[in-house]
Amino acid sequence: MHALILVDLQYDFMPGGALAVPGGDDVVEVANQWIPKFELVVATQDWHPPGHLSFASQHPHREIGEQIDLNGLEQILWPEHCIQGSPGAELHADLDQEQIDAVIPKGTDTSIDSYSGFFDNGHRQATGLGDYLNERNVSEVTIMGLATDYCVKFTALDAVRHGLKTNLVQAGCRGVDLNEGDIQRALQEMQAAGVALI
Repeated sequence: MHALILVDLQYDFMPGGALAVPGGDDVVEVANQWIPKFELVVATQDWHPPGHLSFASQHPHREIGEQIDLNGLEQILWPEHCIQGSPGAELHADLDQEQIDAVIPKGTDTSIDSYSGFFDNGHRQATGLGDYLNERNVSEVTIMGLATDYCVKFTALDAVRHGLKTNLVQAGCRGVDLNEGDIQRALQEMQAAGVALI
């Protein structure tokens, strides 16, 4: 089976949100065009507990965008975003959610971030997405969402590691580009790993 994975189409990543991705809301319409083409549609959802240690607010004298060591992993400090149960954590209302078969939460452990829809950043715990796809005999995935250079990239790389034929819909992604060129480098890294760019 071929599944569509929609990455983090949540209000906090849209213009006006706590961690807005430029043009992030453009992706919703693209997603709605692609959803009917698939038998199985899965969405990931950043779902942080309050006080998550990826938030700059949890580290006195540290700024948003700074990089720290968090339990042995490099961690960029972000503004507070996608807090469980908050309006910013909700999937965008214009997204055709009736056609979404499962929503996989990630980033639920206070002590470790989770960019990928499959694992936390240390590959210490799985989110359940891999098992969900295995149980449904999924052999190929097409991915789109936010943001190209973070959660989309790591979800796509883990999909390849999981043995899935992996495609990325470029028109359905937008990036952060925290450092100029990050988006292009992310696309190159995915392509080098075997992700087909559509």
